[in-house]
Amino acid sequence: MHYYLDFEKPVADLENKIEELKRLADGRDMNITSEIKKLEKKAKDLRIDIFSKLTPWQKTLLARHPERPHTLDYIRYLMKDFIELHGDRRFSDDPAIVCGFSRFQDIPVVVIGHQKGRSTKERIWRNFGQPHPEGYRKALRMMKLAERFGKPVITLIDTPGAYPGIGAEERGQAEAIAMNLFEMSILKTPIISVVIGEGGSGGALALAAGDRILMLEHSVFSVISPEGCAAILWKKDNSEVGQQEYEKASEALKLTAQDLYTMKVIDEIIPEPIGGAHRNPEEAATSIEKVLKKHLEELMSKSCDTLLEERNRKFRSIGTMREET
Repeated sequence: MHYYLDFEKPVADLENKIEELKRLADGRDMNITSEIKKLEKKAKDLRIDIFSKLTPWQKTLLARHPERPHTLDYIRYLMKDFIELHGDRRFSDDPAIVCGFSRFQDIPVVVIGHQKGRSTKERIWRNFGQPHPEGYRKALRMMKLAERFGKPVITLIDTPGAYPGIGAEERGQAEAIAMNLFEMSILKTPIISVVIGEGGSGGALALAAGDRILMLEHSVFSVISPEGCAAILWKKDNSEVGQQEYEKASEALKLTAQDLYTMKVIDEIIPEPIGGAHRNPEEAATSIEKVLKKHLEELMSKSCDTLLEERNRKFRSIGTMREET
């Protein structure tokens, strides 16, 4: 039984009807195969139509879908011999970030990613994918190991943002994020960052200073959540802000993969199955695999000096300045 978002209700009604017909026909002498096939085609066409014109707010909801594949799901589909490492060697381990050594297409790599969790218990344990400073320091420790052993780094980004709690701030949340950005800018090994769900503010940036930044078709990447943006722009608390404000804020933020590709912030959009990655995680993983392989082979063919020069140029070229008279 799938979890449906509000804008998917027409599809949900059709698919529930299809399931009901299948149950009725099961074990009975009823030939309704043609009727079921007609409804399945209608549901598919409807899904294509709905997902071809999603608003930025609807894409945000889809990026947060509770059934959407997470980092560990993609590691299972894409990687072999994954060995997870724990701890930042300073304070503790942070389950909101998973990382370790693995093999991608028989290439030894270091993989790092946010992990939100599935069950309520796991989500609480992983802090809903919101890392503490020790999570970013653990990630940095892995990046430095990757540099030492000459292994490419693959990061999978899916977080609402860094955890803003008092303890996290006391332990240097901002410094940990800034240090990751600094070190990634000069890391002497290829880095590919893939936004697989939410890319929230500095919590996402701390893993996203890569030679290539890729985004799944229905993922988002923004400086602030639409809810936070709406609260600031319209000076209302959450109880007074509604969908209309969220729609306007999402549009203004330009947070979709399509917007960011147009603005040359990201390098490629990875297509998702119709209805989103959660409808067919294996197909989504296959799409990621093809694009990852292409960019990884390209980056590994470059010298270290060329990598650093191009990385520096890439981030300096993002955005434009305009003088007001």
